[in-house]
Amino acid sequence: MKHVLVRLAFLGFLFPSLAFVNPALAEETIVIAAEDDWPPYSSIKADRSGPEGFTPELVRAVFKLKGVDVRFLTVPFARCLHYAETGRTVGCFNATIVEGNRNTFHWHPTPMFSEELAIFARSDQPGDHLTLKDLEGQTVSVTIGYTYPTELMQNQAITRFAATSDAQQLRMLATGRVRFALVNTMPGYLRIHAEPSLQGRIRQVGRVSVDGFWVAFSKAHPDGKRMAGIFEDGLQQLKASGRYDEMLEAFRRRIGYQPGK
Repeated sequence: MKHVLVRLAFLGFLFPSLAFVNPALAEETIVIAAEDDWPPYSSIKADRSGPEGFTPELVRAVFKLKGVDVRFLTVPFARCLHYAETGRTVGCFNATIVEGNRNTFHWHPTPMFSEELAIFARSDQPGDHLTLKDLEGQTVSVTIGYTYPTELMQNQAITRFAATSDAQQLRMLATGRVRFALVNTMPGYLRIHAEPSLQGRIRQVGRVSVDGFWVAFSKAHPDGKRMAGIFEDGLQQLKASGRYDEMLEAFRRRIGYQPGK
């Protein structure tokens, strides 16, 4: 027996791969599409090397807990959804669940985060605490390719104008081309504060909804359903450890965002 153990140890010295599996080499690698123009949650870096924001940080951290390495493909949101739907990528973020896509993707039960869909108006326009009903008979801008509540998109009493981005929505509002703009609260305020021409000219006057945001996992990709389950397990693990709350708070401090202010 002693000679056998010595021989095995010697083989392990000559061929380390026989003695153990390197955890880094054992990691599975997947590709997820990331939207490129929804700061601060997900937008392309200035050097175009990949996405930045809370969502890619969260997705990477969740999958790392489960031994999965993630590569991101940063593209416009409409293309992001298309890549996931056709199976080019295993998933796409940040997506909301609406009637039009509920059966198109695999959804993990727990949303990554929730965000308010706000109603913005010009600062000199009266009115507060507006709701979806108050948009009837009005001109309202939305961003092409984004997912909005079904009740909004199917309401024929609302005149919708399409914009290529949230930034264009806010500029359309400031110049009087529409009466209201529908932009998520945190991204909206950060865009307003970052653009001097919008500061003091636009304010929030209500909200349409508070929506969850998910990774839309592909039904066409062979790993889509399995990765949706792995992601849910990792997200729950991250939340239970307290690290999720730490990441969210650190992110808000970094961008200078204070809820309710």
